[in-house]
Order: sequence, then structure tokens, then C-alpha cells
Amino acid sequence: MTASLPTEDYIPPRVLITGISGFVGHHLTKFLLTITADRAPLEIHGIYNSDDRAETTDLREFPGVRLHRLNLEDTVGLTALLENLRPDYIYHLAARSFVGPAISNPALTLTTNINLSLSLFEAVRATGLAAQTRILNAGSSDSYGFLRPEDIPVRETTAFRPGNPYAVSKIAQEMLGYQYFRSYGLQIVNTRAFNHVGPRQSAELAIGAFARQIALAEVGQIEPIVRVGNLEARRDFTDVRDIVRGYWLALARDIAGYPGCEPGEAYNICSGRDLSISEMLNRLLALARCPLQIQPDPTRMRPSDVPSVRGDFSKFQQATGWQPTIPLEQSLVDLLDSWREIVAKL
Repeated sequence: MTASLPTEDYIPPRVLITGISGFVGHHLTKFLLTITADRAPLEIHGIYNSDDRAETTDLREFPGVRLHRLNLEDTVGLTALLENLRPDYIYHLAARSFVGPAISNPALTLTTNINLSLSLFEAVRATGLAAQTRILNAGSSDSYGFLRPEDIPVRETTAFRPGNPYAVSKIAQEMLGYQYFRSYGLQIVNTRAFNHVGPRQSAELAIGAFARQIALAEVGQIEPIVRVGNLEARRDFTDVRDIVRGYWLALARDIAGYPGCEPGEAYNICSGRDLSISEMLNRLLALARCPLQIQPDPTRMRPSDVPSVRGDFSKFQQATGWQPTIPLEQSLVDLLDSWREIVAKL
């Protein structure tokens, strides 16, 4: 069952998105603007850092979105911004979110992701917003790490066995959110999203990297070869546009009779099915406009990889009515087309 969107009565006047210039931030912004297009305007604010892509991203094309250039670790500056905005909803998406760089530089990923979250939670506490501002603390299925056969499908009660520094950082971020809920009453909902796929996905991630290479090969900018890492791993893929709809519902309340998510709780957001990376690649190759070869690339292999991941989103569905709606085939078509547009501008 799919939850209906909230009526105007449920739309908060002010939303703040950290990491607004990223892959998920872009799609969340687009979604929030879409659902409020025929209603009273929703005031959307976004925080980006100086080394983010906000000055080149097409967020500039979204009318009415107010961008704030700020290092999220600047607690003083962030506190001043929150004091001025006093947002009803905060979507905390900002993070160093790629596993490869985390393996290369664990300290940077760990300290950044923990400190960003700590700074945000402290600023909310300092401005007296603990009771009134609902916060989505965006976690990851990577936290589950090394799964045993009996762990599939993965539920929120499954033990954490992290397989990389990024996963450790997201566990710490979630535990910090839980502690601030218990100690200071912050209205923090923790989500654990599984693999995202969709338009504008970064080439730092396997499926985005495949799409980029295909788009480049189609116009002759690289050899007709797709270089790959481990193709045997199986993952639970959900369209990013379904993910951000879930993020909206995670903070909204009393929609179509659903109780909503409880602060302090964690919720899986996933499709409930798994496909191998090889299957995903083959589906993309079927969409290519030229024949391509596959070539293993040792540099794309990780020192440790989880063989199979498939989630259970029943807890989240019971709270919000959410379920995925966008077919994977559409996700891959839109992803490849978005990379074709990017390549055409190079």
C-alpha cells in the first residue's frame, strides 16, 4: 500500500537540508518542490560547503531554494543559522559518503561524519529546538556489514558487523543521534537506506561508474570497454526518488492513518529484493548504443566485500505506508540518460 501525500496542513513552513548539493540532496529538493507546487510554498533552505558542487549543480534552477554556504563543523555559525531559520524539519544528508575514499583515508571519513553530526545536534540543542524540530539522520545499510545467511532479509535488529571505515562512521553517527534523543530529547529519526540508483548518480559508485563509461564510449571519448570490480556481489537497489519520498514520510506525521516514525528508532528503506552487480551491468549494456567489452580492474576491488544484501522494510512501511514504486528498468534508463547529458557538455 502506498501512502498518500500529506495535505497542506501537514506541510511545515520551513525545511533545512544539509548536503543539499549532493546526489540525494538534489532529488530531495526536487521532490519537496514537486509536492508543494500546487499548495502554499514550502520554504526550503540548504547548507553546502565551499568544496561542494552547489555553484555548478542545477539546484540553481530550482526557484525559491535558499542556499547557505557554511562548513557544518562550524558549530557557532550553524547555531546562528538555526537561530535565524528555526526549521521545522532538518534532513541531515551531509557526509563523506563513498567507501573507496574511506578505505584510502579512514580518519578523514570518520572524523568528518562524526563531527558534522555532532555539530548539528549541538546547534539544535543550543537553540532550544529539541522538542519542535524533527531531524532525519541519514544512515546506511553499510552499517550491517558482514551478513550471515540467517541475517537475510536484513531487519533493524540485525547486528552491526561493519566492513569498512565509512560503515563505522555511519554507525557512530546513528549512535550519536540516539544518544541526543535519549539525553536531550532531540526528535531524531534514524534511517538506514540501502543502495540507491537513479539519475545523476556519482561515478564513485559502481552503477554510476558503469553508466559514465558507457556514455563516454558511445561518443568515442574512451575505448568501448567497461572496467569493473567485483560483479558477483548482490545488493538491494532502490530508486533514489523513492528513497527521498521515504525521507519525507519519515518526518511527516499522521499521513493516511499511518502513525509515522518514532524519534530514537531506526528504519530500513529498501526494495526487499537483491540483484547481482553483474545483472545490473548487463541491463545497462542492453541500453548502450554501441557494443562494449567488460574488463576486470583490480583497482576497483575492495579489500573486503559483503557477498549479498537484501533488506526488509516492513517496519518503515507499517509506520508510513511507504513502498518503492519506480521500476528498476526506469531507474537505469534515467541514470544512463543523465550521464549522456553530462558527457555531451564535456
